[in-house]
Amino acid sequence: MTIQDTQQEIISEFEIFDDWMDKYNFLIDQSKELPAIDPKYKTKEYLIEGCQSKVWLRADYQNGKVKFTADSDAIITKGIIALLIRILSDRKPDEIINANLDFIDKTGLRQNLSPTRSNGLLSMIKQMKLYAIAFKAKNEK
Repeated sequence: MTIQDTQQEIISEFEIFDDWMDKYNFLIDQSKELPAIDPKYKTKEYLIEGCQSKVWLRADYQNGKVKFTADSDAIITKGIIALLIRILSDRKPDEIINANLDFIDKTGLRQNLSPTRSNGLLSMIKQMKLYAIAFKAKNEK
């Protein structure tokens, strides 16, 4: 499944719900499916700057692909990072770097997040792309 296919799947899942309370509940459900990050990575080193809530993100590089794990102390934010991991984890660095994450607008997520959560979302995406850039550079040597 491509990044675009996964995004389309998420867009379709959001379309099932008519109001934003149901969509927030969907995000909460997504947060429960997020694989747990090892507690030893809940340190300042893995904390994403620019998020109002605490978000820890870690990336591993295995078999040419980037695998993400994360956690957050806020349930909606945890649901958002779970969606991003669903889309970007287990991908080649170039796929992550070049990903156009249009699901954010197509689901209405951008318009329905507070400005601080919206900034946090952009910070999460930026950090995931930075990990991909770093792994690509390291493995091209």
